[in-house]
Amino acid sequence: MLGERGADVTIFEKETFLGGRAGAWTETLEDGTSFEMERGFHAFFRQYYNLRALLRRIDPDLSMLAPVPDYPICGPHGSESFAGLSKTVPLNVAQLALRTETMRWRDLLRVNVRAAMAMLAYDQDEVYRRYDGMSAAGYLDSLRFPPRARRMLFDVFSHSFFNPEEEMSAAELLMMFHFYFTGNPEGLLFDLAKAPFSTALWQPLAKKLEADGVRINMGCPVDAVVRREDGYAACGENFDAVVLALSVEPLKALVANSPTLDDDGFRRQVATLELTRPFAVWRMWLETPVEPGRAPFVGTTGVGILDNISVYELFEDESADWAERAGGSVIELHAYSVPPEMDEAAIKNDLLRGLYALYPETETIAVREERFLLRRDCPAFAPGSWRDRPTVTTGHSDLMLAGDFIKLPIPSALMERAAASGFIAANQILAKRGVRSEPIWSVPRRGIVPPNLLSVPGKARRRSMQ
Repeated sequence: MLGERGADVTIFEKETFLGGRAGAWTETLEDGTSFEMERGFHAFFRQYYNLRALLRRIDPDLSMLAPVPDYPICGPHGSESFAGLSKTVPLNVAQLALRTETMRWRDLLRVNVRAAMAMLAYDQDEVYRRYDGMSAAGYLDSLRFPPRARRMLFDVFSHSFFNPEEEMSAAELLMMFHFYFTGNPEGLLFDLAKAPFSTALWQPLAKKLEADGVRINMGCPVDAVVRREDGYAACGENFDAVVLALSVEPLKALVANSPTLDDDGFRRQVATLELTRPFAVWRMWLETPVEPGRAPFVGTTGVGILDNISVYELFEDESADWAERAGGSVIELHAYSVPPEMDEAAIKNDLLRGLYALYPETETIAVREERFLLRRDCPAFAPGSWRDRPTVTTGHSDLMLAGDFIKLPIPSALMERAAASGFIAANQILAKRGVRSEPIWSVPRRGIVPPNLLSVPGKARRRSMQ
């Protein structure tokens, strides 16, 4: 965005690939086949308006994405589907409640209606004031949903943000309910990338940036930033403005190593950031295919630490090519919030038990090759953390932050929060120089029920901040 508007921009990237936690890198199978490895499945939800605005710069029709027909949730006692739900709130909520097999009429009578209304009454100031001190587990307990309904309708959703319920802010969970379901006019289904992120997204985007005059320095970490009277210095170069688009630990290390970034409030906010539990990604190349009719992606519940199963040849071209040649399948298992005491062997055993319970045919299929990742670098959203969470602006002129943990004035999460924060950071720099800004789009910023629980009817539409 800055390069498009004529700014002289330099990107410093520590890795040899772009994309951060949504990046991909090249590895080679034992048969000599090269492939692009990633840190796990990513869903491109249709209300990711700002991320999609970024992707349209390289693919105006978003032909790189393909829709999924359903977002199924599978457990040992049945499944749940989000296909066919209305996009209108609260009709979609009512449809889901009426058709689910996990709740009966007498269960509805025991639900804590006042607590449940908070999912329809999102208002950022009020929700974080009332619920940020409570854990997500405490809030879900207060709903009094039957255990099976809670697992199928809520646990899968809450696990998707890498934070265990007992360690996650209830306010953050309510914001995400609003962003993905109760305030989302696009519906809960999503799109998938038809090719690895490196070839579909980052390589075309790098070409676009370079065409705009942006310099990209790969394998070049920034360890410190020096604030000067006329701007900033980093890696031996001077800059008028800086955007720190780092994950939590590198950001904390950089600020600690940059004494001239001496705004006390900014340093305190960064110091409060923490990481959540590790997550695991296990991709396997199987000798024979999984059973016909399997979904490209399913969320899972009630089967240990397993949170989802992806069958990659059903949506990604590279895996489809391999599966056609080899006659097998490429599957990936995720555990979003791994107990820290589990080692790799324990994690794999637990994931396999879940896989065999839901996809029993895989128990007799040989694994030709595998890649296992265990990482701990996702942000925590602990109860009480909202007040001191850093914002895009830092207290230093022209020093901005961007990332999926930044406090924003709009509901957002994951890749969309990262993209939106980057756009807002660029807009701050542009506004100071009188240059046209970029519209920032959002789902409605309030729920259909105001905080005082008085119903206000109306059709949800996406809205611009500007």
